[in-house]
Amino acid sequence: MQLKIRLYGDPCLRAKSKPVKEVTSAERMLIASMFETMRAQKGVGLAAAQVGINEQIFVIDTGHDALAVVNPRILRRSGAQSGEEGCLSVPHLQVNVERAKDLEVEFLDEDNNPVRARISGLLAKIFQHENDHLQGKLIIDYLTAQERRQVLKDMKDGVYMGESNGHEDMRA
Repeated sequence: MQLKIRLYGDPCLRAKSKPVKEVTSAERMLIASMFETMRAQKGVGLAAAQVGINEQIFVIDTGHDALAVVNPRILRRSGAQSGEEGCLSVPHLQVNVERAKDLEVEFLDEDNNPVRARISGLLAKIFQHENDHLQGKLIIDYLTAQERRQVLKDMKDGVYMGESNGHEDMRA
């Protein structure tokens, strides 16, 4: 079942998500719906906050790796990578974001199993983007104050509500 994606301005996107006590059938159904919603929107990541649920859950699908992540923790960061990122909750906006290139992470999978892994590249970038959502942080927060004012003005003028500009490498 596809879920409604919350857009910039929705209070759910700014709230800190709560840890999940246990992954039950309800969380597994949510995860399945999140995967379906993300793929239908041609996204590569989706946090529960983006569908109005402030729990520490997100899904990722790079085309090579698909992960359901519950209660994530980033243990170590190293290296650097930067590039444009899009967000399903801020349609058609691309922001250049610098992120760690390599991560050591731990989380629960959809079967309640603990996972500890080293990830890098695109997977690490998406993991950090989605983890930001769990903290109430959006790509717009990576803009300078002047850039943010311009983007907010453009949003009021409807600039980011039209057709895609075709530069969406990563929409999460």
